[in-house]
Amino acid sequence: MGNNKIIMRKIRTALISVSDKRNLKPLLNILKKNKVKIISSGGTFKEIKKLKFNCIEVSEFTNSPEILGGRVKTLHPKIHAGILNKRQNKLHLKDLRVNNFENIDLVVVNFYPFENTLKNTNNHDKIIENIDVGGPTMVRSAAKNYKDVVVITSSEQYAELIYELNKYKGSTSLHFREKLSRIAFTETGYYDSIISNYFNKITNTNFPKKKVLHGNLVEILRYGENPHQESGIYSKKSKMDIKQIHGKQLSYNNYNDIFAALIISKSLPKNTGTVIVKHANPCGVSIKKNHLESYKSAIACDPVSAYGGIVSCNFKINKYLA
Repeated sequence: MGNNKIIMRKIRTALISVSDKRNLKPLLNILKKNKVKIISSGGTFKEIKKLKFNCIEVSEFTNSPEILGGRVKTLHPKIHAGILNKRQNKLHLKDLRVNNFENIDLVVVNFYPFENTLKNTNNHDKIIENIDVGGPTMVRSAAKNYKDVVVITSSEQYAELIYELNKYKGSTSLHFREKLSRIAFTETGYYDSIISNYFNKITNTNFPKKKVLHGNLVEILRYGENPHQESGIYSKKSKMDIKQIHGKQLSYNNYNDIFAALIISKSLPKNTGTVIVKHANPCGVSIKKNHLESYKSAIACDPVSAYGGIVSCNFKINKYLA
């Protein structure tokens, strides 16, 4: 029981600031059930009030008005001290008491939609205004102080939080907070990488001193280059532009060969090219106009290596050829 007291943390005050305002009601219901005070601002504050839940506006909580057209609202010592203070640290507790600050135990934030803005506009000024500053700052603060604070960065995490609060009667476990902290740091890193790459692009900086790559997990593969290894496939998109019609799950080598074969077949004259690849090595290529002859010629290049390989055609495969 003593150990549980150390790892469990009761949620008494929550700060909610989200661009994605879907599915807020179930979250607000559980917070109301556990008598959690809610702080919010802007569109989120309006949405919470519209859903008929009690909420304190950030400017009222901090006694400091939103300024610069909303650019500065949550960037305030009362907010960040409430999130960042170590609940067991006497100096931190004294600082809060002297300044009349209070704990913030739950931070629910998702960022301005920078990635979607890039897809929808080339207007640089509009893109810049969709760089979130306050959101990632609060998320990093909460994630750093995960021993005491819960950080939620996606509406997809609401159900898990609701389960946790029901299970532990308004509290959360250290394991849960630590897991969400890991995800939160990934979210801020991913978000910043998109912004960094955008600035590299608009300044024609092809080889910056530091390069940040980002991707979404599409699939954990059957195995890696060898059966005893693990692998996963990541993409800038949330899914691949590849549809598997049937057969067992693909492996690392399958994907490697598919991409190698596609690169070559796309470079050949349209409606003629057949490419056969095995372990990322081309072992047969043909550009005969007769599709069956094109396939036969590609096989004939190296029939031994072609066995078990990947075939890519830049034309539609009919039943006869199949």
